[in-house]
Amino acid sequence: MKTPNFKLLTMLTALTLFIGTFTSCSDDDDGPTANITVNEGPSGDIGGDFTGNGGDASRTINWTNNLATADYNADITATAGGVFQMVVADANGTVVLDRTLNGGTEPDSIDGVTSSGEPGNWTVTITLTSFNGDGSYSLSAGN
Repeated sequence: MKTPNFKLLTMLTALTLFIGTFTSCSDDDDGPTANITVNEGPSGDIGGDFTGNGGDASRTINWTNNLATADYNADITATAGGVFQMVVADANGTVVLDRTLNGGTEPDSIDGVTSSGEPGNWTVTITLTSFNGDGSYSLSAGN
C-alpha cells in the first residue's frame, strides 16, 4: 500500500468535513419563523405566548369548557405587518369566535365573550401569518 495516496485521501476527507461543517452552520439558512406556546393546562384557563420574525405557524388546542361561553383576550406587539387569528369552536364544532389582529395597526388587542355554544371539548386555533412581533392570548370559561 502506498502511503502518499492514503495521506492525500485522508487530507481530502478532513478538508471536506471541515468545509461541510462551516457551510451547514451558515446564518443564510435562517428563514422567517413563528412560534406559539401554551402556558396553562387544557382543563382550566388556558393562555400562551407567540413570537414571529415574518413566519407562519398554527396551533390547535383542545380545551374543556363546561360553560356555554368563554372570556377571551389577546394582545400583540408587532412593528411590521403580519396577522394573528384566534378561532374558537364549541363541542359541536360550531365556530363561536373568529377574531383577527393585524400587525402595525390599531387595535392591537381584543377581548370579550364568545358567542354561546355547546359546553364540552372546545378547540382553540391560533394562527400567525407573516407575523413580526410577539403577543399573548388567554381564554377562560365564561358566564
